[in-house]
Amino acid sequence: MAEKETAAISYKISIDQPAEIELVPYLDANVNNADSNYDHSFWQQESRDVTAEYGYVSSSTLKTKFHVASAMRSKVSSGSEQILPEYADEAPGLVSQSYKLSVQTGQTVSIEKYITVCSTLNHSREKLKEIALSGSLKAQQKGFESLKSAHSAKWKGIWENGDIEITGDEEAQQAIRFNIFQLNQTYTGDDARLNIGPKGFTGEKYGGSTYWDTEAYCLPFYLNTRPPEVARQLLVYRYRHLKKAIQNAKKLGFNNGAALYPMVTMNGEECHNEWEITFEEIHRNGAIAFAIYNYIRHTGDKKYLAEFGFDVLLAISRFWSQRITFSTHKNKWVMLGVTGPNEYENNVNNNWYTNYVACWTMRYTAECVSYLKSEYPNQYSDKVKKYNFSEAELADWEDRYENMHLPMHADGITRLQQDGFLDKEQLLASELNPEERPINQHWSWDRILRSIFIKQADTLQGFYIFEDDFSLEEHKANFDFYEPKTVHESSLSPCVHCILAAKLGYEEKAYEMYLRTSRLDLDDYNHEAHEGLHITSMAGTYMAVVEGFAGLRVRDDQLHFKTMLPSKWESYSFKILFRNRLLKVLIQKSDVTINLISGESIEIILNGEALTIS
Repeated sequence: MAEKETAAISYKISIDQPAEIELVPYLDANVNNADSNYDHSFWQQESRDVTAEYGYVSSSTLKTKFHVASAMRSKVSSGSEQILPEYADEAPGLVSQSYKLSVQTGQTVSIEKYITVCSTLNHSREKLKEIALSGSLKAQQKGFESLKSAHSAKWKGIWENGDIEITGDEEAQQAIRFNIFQLNQTYTGDDARLNIGPKGFTGEKYGGSTYWDTEAYCLPFYLNTRPPEVARQLLVYRYRHLKKAIQNAKKLGFNNGAALYPMVTMNGEECHNEWEITFEEIHRNGAIAFAIYNYIRHTGDKKYLAEFGFDVLLAISRFWSQRITFSTHKNKWVMLGVTGPNEYENNVNNNWYTNYVACWTMRYTAECVSYLKSEYPNQYSDKVKKYNFSEAELADWEDRYENMHLPMHADGITRLQQDGFLDKEQLLASELNPEERPINQHWSWDRILRSIFIKQADTLQGFYIFEDDFSLEEHKANFDFYEPKTVHESSLSPCVHCILAAKLGYEEKAYEMYLRTSRLDLDDYNHEAHEGLHITSMAGTYMAVVEGFAGLRVRDDQLHFKTMLPSKWESYSFKILFRNRLLKVLIQKSDVTINLISGESIEIILNGEALTIS
């Protein structure tokens, strides 16, 4: 964690009887990917070199010619004696060294291996070998304990602000720490070119690509636990891909700088190969827009709008304004042929969540226009010229968001997931045969798509994100209607339902959903841990505690808490970074304690009461 391109390994081997042993440190460039087509490798070997001092290999990706180089140096010792390798071996794509030694009873042999991994992401191709060999030598000279000490110190700083402590429930405590660890080793926020794959670095599924999960699920974790520049980098990543997002939309017939961000990407281009996802699951545009609002709401960094945020919001709003159609039959604007967050249903008309987030985005962008004109007139003027923006567009947007068709139940309270939702057979998940769960492993897609069953929060995703737009009565009615129909067969489902259940005071359901999201990988609920861990679900686990049980919200530039203590827990505590302040929150059965660790005094709202924390 302290030196990004460096890795180190130390083994100690104790012998209980005389033995001849051989230690073979190696680098192997013969990597085959588990999901590669027809057993073809995605990599080709470029060069290799091995001596008694070092080993070196380099490879490149077949299509993009992305080059990666690795160098290793090793050290073997027995007591005070240092052993030298007897020979160096090389084979296609493999370099290794061999240490052979005779060991007596009670002797301990140690081996240390120092590795540098560097790539053309950060260095020129011509200098890769020089940098790799130099880096591994520097690491070896520093020594294992020195490297480990710096690594541990870096982690200590991360845990200092990012831990959640739970007493009285070891399963819950183990789970949240496991998840927090994975999140922090997946993304550090040092580089705006990088993002978060749904599996992080733990497995090959999804190929390390970026999804909408980053904005919808990961951003709140980094906002609360890391300095604001870490979360800011996640937003800058999308700004850097704006031109590609505009090109993606242009390919589909959109114009005037409208942008459709990809569902799956490495570099801004759409990488998904299923049309119902690529062209229809367009609600991801809304998650990216909301992330800008969420970041500013938490950090107060409105300057971000003038620098980068407005550019993205404008392009997304232009997409929404062109994507919808006016229905003379309904006398409303409608959105046809979409897939909402519930991927057990596609090519539907007027998915409520997608329509709602489209309206919200256009309305919020219009509000940002007024703010920029007032506070950053020069930057605003530059953007008007750059994007050929006319304020006449605002009137078009207003007509659309004020007159959008948003499907409603006849009860006038429940929002319908999409047009025709009530035409389905209204079954409950509890009525399913347990032997047919998960249904995606037992049913045909035709049967799934025609069923009522919901994979993850869809309408309820909107109630989570835009909760202040709806009354508590509406929250209850919609949760009670949709959750029983939800099979939670997406890793992103339990956390949202936990937060909503906690808001409604449904403690048993909230706790059930928390355990489901927090121990998803530790207990391998879905029998798919071999494909990698659910990194974005892990971020949802953090949200389940902080936004669910502790009820953390930011409203009108203030922190609000509405706390719940699960009956199985004795207490829980966490820290929050908020606008140059660090607070520690402790929820116990008898009381709630909030301490200001650093920063100026702050007024918060705790369970409806305004308090000043000094």
